[in-house]
Amino acid sequence: MFEAMYAGPEAGGAKPPWDYGAPRPQLVEWAEAQNLAGGGREALVVGCGYGADAEFLALRGYRTTGFDFAPTAIAGARRKYPASEVNYLVADVLNLPREWQRMFDLVVESLTVQSMPPEQHSVAARNIAALVAPEGTLLVLATTREQHSEVKGPPWPLTLAEVEGFSDGDLVVRRLERIESGTWWRAELSRGRERFA
Repeated sequence: MFEAMYAGPEAGGAKPPWDYGAPRPQLVEWAEAQNLAGGGREALVVGCGYGADAEFLALRGYRTTGFDFAPTAIAGARRKYPASEVNYLVADVLNLPREWQRMFDLVVESLTVQSMPPEQHSVAARNIAALVAPEGTLLVLATTREQHSEVKGPPWPLTLAEVEGFSDGDLVVRRLERIESGTWWRAELSRGRERFA
């Protein structure tokens, strides 16, 4: 499905509905409020599409990786930013490289999980959470859905419980907001420093 939605624009069709054409404003607003500066630390953008969010983080000083399930999206990102320092890769959020676990100081998940069927949400959220390094941060951006409300996706917006489901042990929700007049979640989770015996 995702590959087809990126292949269409390559043939002159409409762009994917989630492609904003610029860094997502909900990410930019968060970054500006944090005075976000990467300082050479590692960042990862989940489902990076054509790369606008990944390029934004690279400009903020992160060594950035962006991955997408759709090879056409990754090819498009590389074409759009030929001089980019972002590492663009094809990968599947349901089967991520083992070496990525606890590797990234900042992980940005924007609208990817909700684009997947609901039965895949919890596995995808767990896999994304596992990417966050000790003392790292996960930012989740998603549209909202009330618990028990029916929705015929895609997309399948996230319930509060699903957003909270990104937490795993020492990765905990530090801030959870409903923004954009209550239509979006913005959740910030952070992982504590690992203690070794």
